[in-house]
Amino acid sequence: MFPPEWTDSRWSVMTELEGLHTSVLAALGRNAADGGIDLLGRVCRECVRLLSLDGAAIAVMAHAGQRELVHATDVVSTALADLQFALGEGPGFEAYTSGDAVLVPDLGADFAPAWPIFAVEAATHPVAALFSFPVHLGGIAVATLDAYRGTPGSLSNGDLVTAGRLADLAALALSGLSANAGRWLDGDGSRMSGSGMRYRQVSQATGMVMAVLDLPPAAALARIRAYAFACGRSLLDVASDIVTRQLQPAEVADPEPR
Repeated sequence: MFPPEWTDSRWSVMTELEGLHTSVLAALGRNAADGGIDLLGRVCRECVRLLSLDGAAIAVMAHAGQRELVHATDVVSTALADLQFALGEGPGFEAYTSGDAVLVPDLGADFAPAWPIFAVEAATHPVAALFSFPVHLGGIAVATLDAYRGTPGSLSNGDLVTAGRLADLAALALSGLSANAGRWLDGDGSRMSGSGMRYRQVSQATGMVMAVLDLPPAAALARIRAYAFACGRSLLDVASDIVTRQLQPAEVADPEPR
C-alpha cells in the first residue's frame, strides 16, 4: 500500500512507472533484435526526467571487474562511466558489490574514501551529486543505474522509491538482451559479449595479457589499468594498442611510462 502522505505528483509518477512497465513488457513480447538496449535507453531518460537529474547511464557488470556501458543519456554520463571503468572504482562498482544504493548528494562535501581518485576526477566534470542503484536479475546483481546532477542535493524518499522501480525496469529490459542472439549477458552475468560493446577491446586486451603473463582475469585487467594510469593514458587507448600489437602484453608488467 502506498504511503498516505504521497502527493498527487507522487501518484502521477507511480502511474507513469506502471505505464512504462507495461510498455517494457509489450516491447519484450515483440522480441525486437535490439529491444533490450532501446528499453534501457528509455529507462535512463525516464530516470533523468522523473528524478530531475541531468544524466543517467546503465552499465552491465561481470566477474573480474568487467563492466560495459549499455546506454548513457549524455556525454558527461559517458565520461563518468569511462572513468569508473578505467579506475576500477566509483559509485557504480560500490553499488554493484554492496547491493545497496550509493548516494552522494554533494560530491564536494561527501568525499568518498572508498574511491578517492574517481571523486577527484569526477569533480572536473559538471557533476555535484552522484547516485548509483544496483540492478538485479534473479537475485544476482548484474548492472547499475548511475545518475548525476550538476547541482548538489539529496533525493527524497519518494525519489528513492522511484529509482528502485526504475532499477527493476532496467532488470526487466536487460532480460531482453539475454534473450537475443547477440546477447551481452550470460544467464549468471559472468560473461559479456556483443558487437556493440564500448569496452570490447579492453576485454580482448585482458585476454591477451592473461595468456602472456599467465594471470587470472582480474589481475590482468588490473595490470592494464595500472599501466594506463602510470602513463597518463586512457584505458581504451592502451587496450587498443595491445589488441593492434602496437604495445606488447608483456610490457604492461612494467607500468613505468616509456
